[in-house]
Amino acid sequence: MVEPPAVVAGLVRLSTVDWPGKLAAVVFLQGCPWRCVYCHNEEILDPREPGTMPWFEVVEFLRRRRGLLDGVVFSGGEPLLSKALPTAIGEVRNLGFAVGLHTGGAWPRRLQALLDDGALDWVGLDVKHLPERYASVTGVPSSGAAAWASLEAVLASGVSHEVRTTVDPTVHTRPDVVALAERLAALGVQHHALQEARPDGLAAGHAEAFAGWRLADLLAPDDLPHVERRAA
Repeated sequence: MVEPPAVVAGLVRLSTVDWPGKLAAVVFLQGCPWRCVYCHNEEILDPREPGTMPWFEVVEFLRRRRGLLDGVVFSGGEPLLSKALPTAIGEVRNLGFAVGLHTGGAWPRRLQALLDDGALDWVGLDVKHLPERYASVTGVPSSGAAAWASLEAVLASGVSHEVRTTVDPTVHTRPDVVALAERLAALGVQHHALQEARPDGLAAGHAEAFAGWRLADLLAPDDLPHVERRAA
């Protein structure tokens, strides 16, 4: 049986921020199994939605960008949800592009398979909280075990990577963030970035809970000097 093509929720044709040091296109795939409290992309969460453009149009666009872009990042939603992802990655690699992946690590076995195949040149892994506190962010009890298993797979593979944590003051305290950063460093994470949750696109009540809030309100300037901080 032929696998249906990837369902594309969106395409950023040029990004300088989604893969550090690279000029990349970003392909957003439809669907995510988690419902994070700070998610501002609710329109792409349902995997049953048809997407915004056919996959073949993405391929044709990339053909015209050979020699102009360094790579392609698959993002979401959660791109590991798509069973068409390995095929899509193969098509992109055949065009001569490096491949990056933004993932929350919801399917560690699928991620492991991609790593084992050498399909990924870089991974941006979202580690949302300490494993025992994950459900407070995602709403899914098993999510912490999956995400931290994916982290172990990324670290063991040796693939170039970045670990990112979106900080939301409704679910993260200063001790939470410090403990998380210290645990990641102890595991060998070399590049950890904290990024402020964005209030735009959230339900009104949740957005109002941290309107005007900044990461500097939670962490002192000398907290976690080895961790990068990013504004919303």
